Amino acid sequence: MTAFRIASLVALTVCTCTIFTAAPQTTQKKKTSKKKKPAPPPVSPAQRLAARNEIERRMAAVTTGIENPAPLANYFRALDNAAAPIHILQFGDSQTASDDWVNAIRTLAQVKYGDGGPGFIQAGRPYKGYRRFDASGSNSLGWKTDGNTSHPADPDQGLSHVSISTQSPGQTVQLKATGENLGIFFLRQPAGGQFEIIADGGQPVVVSTNGDLGPGDFSLPLPPGPHDIELRTLHFAPVRLFGWTLDNPKGITVETLGVNGAQTTILLNANEQIWASEVAARAPALIILAYGTNEAISHLWTAEQYRADLTEVIARVRRAAPNASILLIGPPDCGKLAALPHLTEVIDIQRDLANTLNVAFWDWRTQMGGPRVVTLWVRAGLSQPDCIHFTGEGYRLLGTTLFNQLEKAHQQTQ
Repeated sequence: MTAFRIASLVALTVCTCTIFTAAPQTTQKKKTSKKKKPAPPPVSPAQRLAARNEIERRMAAVTTGIENPAPLANYFRALDNAAAPIHILQFGDSQTASDDWVNAIRTLAQVKYGDGGPGFIQAGRPYKGYRRFDASGSNSLGWKTDGNTSHPADPDQGLSHVSISTQSPGQTVQLKATGENLGIFFLRQPAGGQFEIIADGGQPVVVSTNGDLGPGDFSLPLPPGPHDIELRTLHFAPVRLFGWTLDNPKGITVETLGVNGAQTTILLNANEQIWASEVAARAPALIILAYGTNEAISHLWTAEQYRADLTEVIARVRRAAPNASILLIGPPDCGKLAALPHLTEVIDIQRDLANTLNVAFWDWRTQMGGPRVVTLWVRAGLSQPDCIHFTGEGYRLLGTTLFNQLEKAHQQTQ
C-alpha cells in the first residue's frame, strides 16, 4: 500500500485563514487603477494526477530513511516495554504548530501502541491559529498571551514557550479532552493568585500559585473517558498558565509544541529551570526538533552562530531529559522562485551536528523528492501556493512517511 493511500486513513484537516481589518478612512482620495497580476492557470485533473504520480515515484526512489538511527535506542526500548505511558515531544515552527503532520504521527502511533491521551495541551486558545485535533480549549477575554512571535515575552515561560496570564478574578479557561490523569503547569511567583479547577461539574479544587519564582504544577486523577474541565481565577492577583496535561495510564502521546515563526533559538530564550522542569515532568522517550525554515530565510543568519545555537539547544535538551532519544528534522524543500537562501546550509549543518552529537536525523527535503520539488507538490495539491507550508493531505503524507520510517528503523534493531 502506498504512502498516499495510508495517509488517507488519518483524520481530515481543518483549514485556517487570516482575517484582515480595514484601516479607518480619513480623507477621500482619487482611486488609481492598479494592474493586477494574472492569476496562475488552473491545474487540470490530469496535471494534478501526473504531479502526484511523479512525487510518488520520487519518494519511492529515496533509499535513505532515518539517518544515524542508533541514538533512538532508548525510544525503541520504550516501545518494546510499553508498561508505562510513552511520551513524544515535538518542538518546531509553524509546520509543527498546525498539528497536521503531528496528528498523522499521533493517529498511527496510537493505533499501534495504544492511546496515551493528548498529553500536553496549551492553556485555552492562546492565539487564533492554535489547535489540537484531539482536544479543544477556550478562555475568557481577560487573559494575555505571551511567548509566541506576535507577543514577545519575559524568559519565565514553560514547556511550549507560550503562556496566558491575568490579574483579574473570574477569568476562565476550558478544556474538552479524554484522559485519566489531569495536570496543570503554571508559574509559581511571589504574591501569585489562586484558581479553582472544576472537573465535569464536580466540586472545585483550589490551587495557589504563590511562592518563590519557579515552575508549579498540580495533578488530579479522573475517571476514564471524556471530560469538561474549567479553571477559574479567584482574586486580583497574577496567575500565569503554561498548559494542561491529560494522560492515560498506558499508550503513547505525541505532543505538539510548535510556535509560528519560531527558530531553534526560542528554546534558548526561556528560563531553563522552568522549561527543563516541565520537560522532565513529561519524561519523554523521544524529543523531535523540527526547525530550520525560518533560519533558512533569515537575513541575520550565519553558519557559525547557527551551529553554536543548535549545539546548545541539543545540550539543553539532554540536560532536561538525559534518557530521551533525540530526532533532528531538517526543513522541507521550500521557496517559490528559488530555494530559501540558507536552506542547503541549514540542512548540512543539522546533518553534521547529528553525526557529531549522536542524534538521529531525518532529511525532510530528500524525503519529498529532492531540491526544487516543492513546485511539483503545489501542482499536486499537497503544498500551499506559498511553497513553504503544506495542505492537510500533504502533511498527512509526510507524517505517515516519517512514522513508517521510524517503525522500519525500530524493526531493524530487533
